[in-house]
Amino acid sequence: MAERPMLKVALTGSIAMGKSTVASMIRELGVPVFDADAAVHELYAAGGKAVEPVGALFPDAIVDGAVDRTRLSGLVVGRPEAMAKLEQVVHPLVHNEQDEFLREANDQGQPIVVFDIPLLFEGNRADEFDAVLVVSAPAEKQRERALARPGMTVDKFEAILARQVPDADKCARADYVIPTGGSLDETRVAVVA
Repeated sequence: MAERPMLKVALTGSIAMGKSTVASMIRELGVPVFDADAAVHELYAAGGKAVEPVGALFPDAIVDGAVDRTRLSGLVVGRPEAMAKLEQVVHPLVHNEQDEFLREANDQGQPIVVFDIPLLFEGNRADEFDAVLVVSAPAEKQRERALARPGMTVDKFEAILARQVPDADKCARADYVIPTGGSLDETRVAVVA
């Protein structure tokens, strides 16, 4: 009997659209989910593979042997050249983590895996996947959620949004759109469907 190929699905959406919530719901269904942001957290932690190269570029971002994300954000958000330098260091490291996740899932015979990748379209990576899920909520709901986050300011939120592909464009390019502006139960129904 021939092996069925593993379906690789990307999960994306703009800031504060509910990606983490939807990823958790997908995990509850027994589907492995690679979380790019969690991988970055590990890479930035003390002893992480990104600490030394990020520290070489942005020494002020290192606190107690780890990358301080708040300090790093202050050094790169709104500064395209600095952001590009950071991405040249971090993206290959995240890709390595993603490849390892995929190997493990393949070894386990998983029929489907999901990759939670916030900047999928911005990084021109949609073609790497068999399908793309986009989470989307009304702009007012997105703004409310984002500004409720610790350390978030209106200026920072707008700078982040300016770097992201607009929500409408993401939805137009998606294979499936999961609306996240309603209740958790409504979102869960959309995920299961």
